[in-house]
Amino acid sequence: MASLSSGSARESKAGFWKKNTSVPGSIKPVYGAQHPPPQTDITSPGWPVKKDDKGKSGKRDPFHDFENKTSDAWDDGDDDLIQMASLKMSLRDVQTSAKVVLDNHSKRANSQQQQHPVRGSSSANSVHTDESSSSAQQQSHPPTQPSPPHHHPSGPGLGVRLNSGGYQPPKMTSIRYVTNKTPDREAARMEKFKAVFTEPSLDLTELRKLCWSGIPKSVRPTAWKILSGYLPTAADRRQETLERKRKEYFSYIDQYYETRYQDQHEETFRQIHIDIPRMNPLIPIFQQLIVQEIFERILFIWAIRHPASGYVQGINDLVTPFFVVFLSEYIENDIEVENCDLGQLPQSTRNLIEADSFWCMSKLLDGIQDNYTFAQPGIQMKINALSELIKRIDAPLHAHLERHDVQFLQFSFRWMNNLLMREIPLRCTIRLWDTYQAELNGFADFHLYVCAAFLKRFSEDALRENDFQGILMLLQNLPTLHWRDKEISELLAEAFKLKYMFADAPRHLLHKS
Repeated sequence: MASLSSGSARESKAGFWKKNTSVPGSIKPVYGAQHPPPQTDITSPGWPVKKDDKGKSGKRDPFHDFENKTSDAWDDGDDDLIQMASLKMSLRDVQTSAKVVLDNHSKRANSQQQQHPVRGSSSANSVHTDESSSSAQQQSHPPTQPSPPHHHPSGPGLGVRLNSGGYQPPKMTSIRYVTNKTPDREAARMEKFKAVFTEPSLDLTELRKLCWSGIPKSVRPTAWKILSGYLPTAADRRQETLERKRKEYFSYIDQYYETRYQDQHEETFRQIHIDIPRMNPLIPIFQQLIVQEIFERILFIWAIRHPASGYVQGINDLVTPFFVVFLSEYIENDIEVENCDLGQLPQSTRNLIEADSFWCMSKLLDGIQDNYTFAQPGIQMKINALSELIKRIDAPLHAHLERHDVQFLQFSFRWMNNLLMREIPLRCTIRLWDTYQAELNGFADFHLYVCAAFLKRFSEDALRENDFQGILMLLQNLPTLHWRDKEISELLAEAFKLKYMFADAPRHLLHKS
């Protein structure tokens, strides 16, 4: 197993990054070392030169225009929303409208909170709300103007992506190791899971049924490993498989990781190194150097082993749920709220979490890799399908978006690119992924219906906005910060209903591409 000490490697980075001073721009793949980038046009870095950038109709492809003009969807400095809005209006209009929209949502949310206070939200979520509010204010009006009187109850969309310098992480807490105590309310479900796990040949269909409505925290790591295809259904082969695959992962580290500064690899690793600190900027553990190094290794090895797509901005966040779930095998801390030093964990434990996260993320991406290959055809098809589905289930909303020139591409690209991870809290993402893992092709197919249910849930709010920037500000910053399992369960129930109604219809979503 490779030594993971990286002191000397970190010291060498200063000189390496001096020649890489370009600011990250549009969403684009970073090709692996085995497949160097194709010939590119200097006006569109990272994308192959095309003789004709227009389609048969003579119109430019809006998807490619969007990619070329939109800042990195993960960049917390140059917000993609402002970039898109500037194509249609002056920045002054955007700032003025944004402030109005934020103030309106603040007043509505505060009114709702006074009537229905969220239990336990005052302490656990105050940091997120304050941060989101101050960041949104910086974007929405000049610093000389007075601050809005209310905190903006931002969702993880815009607010959490903007990390101002005033943010202070919570105080450091000690690691609490797992005690294997089962809450009484989960005891009955736990017995069902344990019975399934101990079968000599696990019934995968039965496990999917149990997992669809949510998985108890203590058995979630094992369930995810089996559902993702990382662990076999045969009970007597699981331990041997774990040991072999973990050893295989670290053999890749030995073989490839030292090559990350070589010419053919440096652009891949440079982009990974830039993206990692942007992940979940308000969750303290993801700002710890030891965690960022784990993510760098996982993503670099994945990119080297998948040269057809290479690394694409956004893949970095898809590691996060696996890392948090597999970490929960060993510690009790609430990762989303607490600030615990993962350096206290033994190196051997961190190695196990790292290897398991790599393999499960790889299995996930195997099913949606066309989302990240050149021109991202999977995302294009899903956005078109979402538009067609909304047209059928919510015609007034679809007409409202068209009337104000709001394209689905402008707000749902990120929904597809990162599986709604930037739209809902991390705890909700993990609950959502319980069902995605339980569904056949959940990340590829069922996700479409979840996005449709998600948009439909905020239909009335969108209809109240009467201009382009107001609608887009809402859809880019949906108020989901205080969501819990209840909201996700309702969303999944609506998505299941849509799937049941449309998935097998003979003329379902004809215009997929």
